[in-house]
Amino acid sequence: QNTTQTQTKQQLNEEEFEKHLSTAGLPDPDLIIRTAGECRLSNFLLWNAAYAELYFTEVLWPDFDEDVLKEALLWYEGRIRRFGT
Repeated sequence: QNTTQTQTKQQLNEEEFEKHLSTAGLPDPDLIIRTAGECRLSNFLLWNAAYAELYFTEVLWPDFDEDVLKEALLWYEGRIRRFGT
C-alpha cells in the first residue's frame, strides 16, 4: 500500500462518504413508498434508506392519488420507529 491509499482509508468515514452522495445536505427519508406491488428498492437511496419505513402498494404510479397517499401516511403513523435498535 502506498501512503495515498492509507490516508484515503483512514479519512473515509460515514460523514465523508455522505458528502459525496447526490443527496448530500438533505435529510434521510422517513418513509419510502413503492408502487406497483414491487417489494424492492431497486438501488433507490440505499444508503439513505437504512432507517426509513418502507410502504409497498399494489397501486400503479399513474393511479397513485391523494387517497392512496393518505392510506400510506396512516400506515406510517401507526409504526413504532426503532431506528435500528
